[in-house]
Amino acid sequence: MRSRATSPLQGEAGPRRRFAIVGIAHPMRGGIAQYTAILARELSRRHEVKLVSYTRQYPSLLFPGKSQLDTSESPVRYPATPLVDSIGPWSWERAARHIASFDPDALVYKYWMPFFAPSLGTIAGRVKRLAGRGRPRTIMVVDNLIPHERRPGDLMLTRWLMRRTDAYIVQSAAVGKDLLALDPSARFLEVPHPLYNVFGERLPKEEARRRLGLAPDRPVLLFFGFVRAYKGLDLLIRALPQVRRRIDATLLVAGEFYEGREDTVRLVASLGLSEVVQLRDDYLPDERVAEVFSAADVVVLPYRSATQSGIVQIAYQLERPVICTGVGGLTEVVLDGRTGLVVPPGEPDALASAIVRYYEEQLEEPFTQGVRAEKAKYGWDPMVRAIEELSAPA
Repeated sequence: MRSRATSPLQGEAGPRRRFAIVGIAHPMRGGIAQYTAILARELSRRHEVKLVSYTRQYPSLLFPGKSQLDTSESPVRYPATPLVDSIGPWSWERAARHIASFDPDALVYKYWMPFFAPSLGTIAGRVKRLAGRGRPRTIMVVDNLIPHERRPGDLMLTRWLMRRTDAYIVQSAAVGKDLLALDPSARFLEVPHPLYNVFGERLPKEEARRRLGLAPDRPVLLFFGFVRAYKGLDLLIRALPQVRRRIDATLLVAGEFYEGREDTVRLVASLGLSEVVQLRDDYLPDERVAEVFSAADVVVLPYRSATQSGIVQIAYQLERPVICTGVGGLTEVVLDGRTGLVVPPGEPDALASAIVRYYEEQLEEPFTQGVRAEKAKYGWDPMVRAIEELSAPA
């Protein structure tokens, strides 16, 4: 089944069902944990939901950040049973038996990197064998099937998990294309990535800048999220001298470096930008997210590669326009000339020109109005209805 669900699916929700979700959840930090909690919460409005979470997300030796735990004062959470150790096969059997005892109509899991394929695939296959009778349906919510940074064995692990998956929800046409390349007969729905509707409302810009110690009248660009090479922060920094010939802009980098911090500091210094590039190398707790987005005039995503990005959904929730590169599914969400500007990837000059245009043509207000209108499309109801539809036997 190849179908799109870019607006709420038609019809009634149907009978109350049981859904099991396996995923990263609080006290783990990050967008995946937040997404899992919101999804469980939204499904539970109409159905019975059991969330089984991980006791360990990554081994400490493999994790590039400072901490895997959420330090937010009021984190996004849903009651979860932590059973799954990502590298502990003994825990996968325990989790499968726990889920099977719940007798769910569907087992839902989010997939974004092959590291989690062994645990998710083992649990999915084992639950099916324990439950019998063709239950439960297994549904994968796909972030990436093909990783940004490929490693040997990635596709083998992904295909292995796919053999245990009955249906898929993809969040962009780009990911749908990847799915069909791997399995032309895949049953799936396309649903846009919903908003992260948990960070409150946008603050007055002056107040947000005061809290962050930023000049109230200097233009501010925001790069948000953990830093890795594929996200192209270096390209944005290389574009900044050209921008500053016309616009006295500051770049706020708000996110933990997973790699390349020393190279970034050297690049900033070599370009004479140390006074105008602020590196806030830390994971932001939830209560600080609205501050950095509210302080910015525009969010910049200079990615070298992407499928979709939850950062666009945060920007839209907080009504900030986006300048991005035309990679993956970003152009499906960032509407060039309406909610932001789209430039070719890997070209600092093009990125600089777009930023200058944004300010010189005074595009913030019309693009903010465009974002305000566009974000209404990205609620959670289409995602819930897609899961309901896919949980029915084929």
